[in-house]
Amino acid sequence: MTSQKHKTTHRSSQGNRDFRNRTKRSGQAAGEQKPRGAAQPHTGMATAQPAIILKAGREKSLLRKHPWIFSGAVERIDGTPASGATLPVRDAAGNFLAWAAYSPASQITARVWSWREAEAIDAEFLRNRIANALAARAELKLADNSSGMRLIHAESDGLPGLIVDRYSEVLVMQIGSAGVERWRDTIADMLQALCKPVCIYERSDSDARELEGLEIRNGILRGTLPENVEVIEHGLRFKVDVAAGQKTGFYLDQRDNRALTGALARDKEVLNCFCYTGGFSLYALRGGAKSVLSIDASGDALRIAEENLARNGLDATRAEWQEADVFQALRKLRDQGRSFDFIILDPPKFAPTAAFAEKAARGYKDINLLGFKLLRPGGLLATYSCSGGISEDLFQKIIAGAALDAGVDAQIVHRLHASVDHPVLLSFPEGAYLKGLVLRVSA
Repeated sequence: MTSQKHKTTHRSSQGNRDFRNRTKRSGQAAGEQKPRGAAQPHTGMATAQPAIILKAGREKSLLRKHPWIFSGAVERIDGTPASGATLPVRDAAGNFLAWAAYSPASQITARVWSWREAEAIDAEFLRNRIANALAARAELKLADNSSGMRLIHAESDGLPGLIVDRYSEVLVMQIGSAGVERWRDTIADMLQALCKPVCIYERSDSDARELEGLEIRNGILRGTLPENVEVIEHGLRFKVDVAAGQKTGFYLDQRDNRALTGALARDKEVLNCFCYTGGFSLYALRGGAKSVLSIDASGDALRIAEENLARNGLDATRAEWQEADVFQALRKLRDQGRSFDFIILDPPKFAPTAAFAEKAARGYKDINLLGFKLLRPGGLLATYSCSGGISEDLFQKIIAGAALDAGVDAQIVHRLHASVDHPVLLSFPEGAYLKGLVLRVSA
């Protein structure tokens, strides 16, 4: 899927930008920090010991080990803490609840490091958390089949706001919280010592960073970036643009779903929408698809996709690449009377937060409605949402509405999520951002 946040090389479709712009004009602005009516924390005594004091009865989520503290739950901030400072969080009676990193600019006022009062939040604490995350990935034995892997998955690894991805000998680090920002260089040194990469590249350009009041920052942190970065996944080779590609350069979270695509594509005519650098397309071709039409708005991404096709020695005569706005392209295919056996819809993030959910739902419904209309009887639709503001239940309801409007009956044959190196903390369901369905339309 191709996203569209900043002026980098790979861009998403103009139609998607228009969708996001309409959202900004008619609803909450993309950079707006607080929803209407959100309570603002009061400033406490400047001379008091720095601390976050919650309103009476607002400690319940922390007692359930949810790591976020929203501004509306905060009674006051004592002292004069700096952004990113680690503060004790206390209930209205003064009882200790957690240690958390303070973020005055964000609706999420603080993110929890630890629930143990005796635990020091220092370099040793961070090193232990990083080492634990690396050990958990080693146990997965993903390196047997892939040279690309998510090493640290933010809150779910006890490091709120920190993403680290490995692409062979290159690490990409993304900082999305004020707390991690404060420890940036320390964390980079630890990753260099523990992982020994040839390069650590920073891609701190996510929406979350802007919401934290932090500046966008990209560039080399340690070492030298190789001229060509490649990831090998289940025997397929993909070029990774860590400096200007989407997310940290590649969609590692779709690894298992790409493999499933290869198994489902045999003898099918496939349409892959928002194809980015051709991940799903290459798996489908290797899996024996009759043909694959891949559509994306980014010409740069499509050029890399064609490079990936060539470097894997796949049959180029079965692959067609189209640079176009996906919404417009789907309507054109419908008007031409085209149809497919297998359609993949992996759009960009329409709803970064729940505030965008209602309008984003229209975008998801539109593309899935068109997808259903382009499917042959008995065909398969693989549809995804990476929007944290769209729950799994809501996503299914949206797709059900699209099927109803398209006049088709469909069955869910697979429920899909992020690959296993993207764990979800049991007390943090927001970590399950990627959801997908594979549906079969009745003959």
